[in-house]
Amino acid sequence: MTEEELQRAIKGARDQLLCTATAARNAAAAENLAAGFRQHGNAYFQFIATPGMQPTNNLAEQAIRFVVIDRRITQGTRGEAGRRSAERIWTTIGSCTQKRRSVHAFPQQAVHAYCPAQPSPSLLLNTS
Repeated sequence: MTEEELQRAIKGARDQLLCTATAARNAAAAENLAAGFRQHGNAYFQFIATPGMQPTNNLAEQAIRFVVIDRRITQGTRGEAGRRSAERIWTTIGSCTQKRRSVHAFPQQAVHAYCPAQPSPSLLLNTS
């Protein structure tokens, strides 16, 4: 089967399933399923028809996993100032990790730049 034939077969199967699923109207559960397919039907099949697209959101979940673990261990914060502080730290940790920068070196560079009023280091640039 060529790639074009595969894509055509996938589209046909998707269209048939969407037609059947969106036509269900005889029970509340079936109607809820039908409404979901009417609203999001094409998105359900996007990962099948798009080469390289992952069927899960594992990357997004992995990116925030450390925040969930930290919140569970520390029992979160008690006030607005604590939440803002935690958000900033978690954002810095996530950005440093994503950019493959040292989580320890960046805050140190930021403090050193702040004291003599030098420019702050950037997380937008890939410098070490």
